[in-house]
Amino acid sequence: MKKIFIIALGLATIFNSCKNTLDIEDLRSLDEEKVWQDPNLVNAYMANLYTIFGNWNSGLDQNSEQLVGIPFQLNTISPTGGGYKPWDYVSIRKINTAIQKVQESTGLAEDVKNRTLGESYFLRAFVYFNMVKHYGGIPYITVPQNAETDDLNTPRNSTKETFELLVKDLDEAIKLLPETIEKSSSNYGRIDGNFAAAFKAKVLLYKASPQFNPSNPYNNSYWQEAHAANKLAYDQLKKNNYALTADYSNITLIEKGPEVVFAVINSYPNKVGNWDNGVRPGFESRGPASSVPTWDFVKEFPMKDGKVYSDATGKYHKSDEEFLQSYWLNRDPRFDKSIVWNGKIYEVSGKAGKRQYTSLGIADALDNFGVNPAAGINSTNQDRYSGFFILKNSKLSLKQTEVETQYDVDFVLMRLAEVMLNYAETANETGDFATALDMLVQLRKRAGIEAGTDGRYGITATSRDQMREAILAERNIELCFEGHRFWDLRRSLKLNVLDKSTKHGVEAIAINANGTEMDIKQAAELAKTYQLKEANFKYTVLQVPKNGVKVMEVPNTYYFFPIGQSIIDRNPKILQNKDWGGEFNPTME
Repeated sequence: MKKIFIIALGLATIFNSCKNTLDIEDLRSLDEEKVWQDPNLVNAYMANLYTIFGNWNSGLDQNSEQLVGIPFQLNTISPTGGGYKPWDYVSIRKINTAIQKVQESTGLAEDVKNRTLGESYFLRAFVYFNMVKHYGGIPYITVPQNAETDDLNTPRNSTKETFELLVKDLDEAIKLLPETIEKSSSNYGRIDGNFAAAFKAKVLLYKASPQFNPSNPYNNSYWQEAHAANKLAYDQLKKNNYALTADYSNITLIEKGPEVVFAVINSYPNKVGNWDNGVRPGFESRGPASSVPTWDFVKEFPMKDGKVYSDATGKYHKSDEEFLQSYWLNRDPRFDKSIVWNGKIYEVSGKAGKRQYTSLGIADALDNFGVNPAAGINSTNQDRYSGFFILKNSKLSLKQTEVETQYDVDFVLMRLAEVMLNYAETANETGDFATALDMLVQLRKRAGIEAGTDGRYGITATSRDQMREAILAERNIELCFEGHRFWDLRRSLKLNVLDKSTKHGVEAIAINANGTEMDIKQAAELAKTYQLKEANFKYTVLQVPKNGVKVMEVPNTYYFFPIGQSIIDRNPKILQNKDWGGEFNPTME
């Protein structure tokens, strides 16, 4: 009996710049052999595989200090419980099937075969990288297995072998894929050689990183390999006219921008994302925001001169208390374009001149934060809010009724700025301080930070160690809310930054000109016409959440997560990681 593929009905193509649906509208049970002779059906099969890239998720950085929430509590993760256990051999089997069947096909044109194989090798590497990032070495299976017994009786490859096989797949992909798919092409949204080169460079950065080389974190030979790949990726992107988007606000909101290396295509009504619904204040959304920035992260944005507010050499140096009462002034422009704060002009849903308030007794119940007894009410947001909201990537033109169903901004999975930061890191670790500095200067110049008299845009690093910290800090700001921070700290062996940490928000209380608290009814009335500005409030730091567990527990055992016990029970040849009761060494050592 021939195997049958069931392909999703009404599948929206991601391979068409016009964002139309596939011509094949009713794909039912199809003979497998016919699928691999028909380029349209192969297209549909591959489009299903592209779902592994995911889509917008406002909570990607909740596991760091950037967002409110305590995802890591005592014993959150174990071999038998908790998340962080991807084991996606279902996708691997589908990808391996595509590779095998395309190679065997006699009905596909050579260019279709090459494109499909190139994409498949890349997708296989992408799925495996996600697993090696979590566990270290995993079984690197390259032939289709039975759907009922995926990875049965297959042992783990060493971590070194896994990385080598990853790179081999990516090299194969690069050989077969077109180097550049123009943003005007009908194939925009497909993997090309530029994305593959940039992703390979990222994989090799991880391979060289301290997480995988704990006894020789910064002088191991893998840094040279990573640097060569990152230089190649950066030079290739520049050659092919990739450039930083002029305005940081427009990186995603003006689609197909010069900075986008790879994007997942969204198109209303066929396919939409869920960003605005997760970040907007509740009154302007379909319920409370699910992801909000912390005060702890707000403090990490530099000032306008590129230095942190507490740096005594900075042009905008302030004491902690001075900063708390004026934190919105003279900041890195990326702060203004990423964060919504109390009293900020926030012209959402087409409301000209609107200011967003978070003050208890003034803001809507879905937006407020605080404990001010004068308000006469209790906030219901003390465990989920902070007094801040996310502005970055928000499509403000959407009305409150549209945010859940019409956010169709393309999801940018990789952009030039990340490639530049990866390149900066490998340059610094291989003795090319000047290139590392140049990458950071370019990003800060685009951001709008002041150049300073030395033209270094606030970057004070003069040594390899100092530049290493500067790059990590720059990644935290430039790539905020994009899902990088936790993984950056983890691969840098810096989970201590999160371990035993707490998170905070800021309450705003309206005040009179003399500093006394304003009558709450008067304040609420003034707020109706947006007359209250940031300076018309005093600010107090509150710990969040107010109730329940308040402290992050991120032990060193989290540098490599445990493979799920259920996986090991099904396959006795899978060894558990050594920090979780097993014998497998997940490092490169």
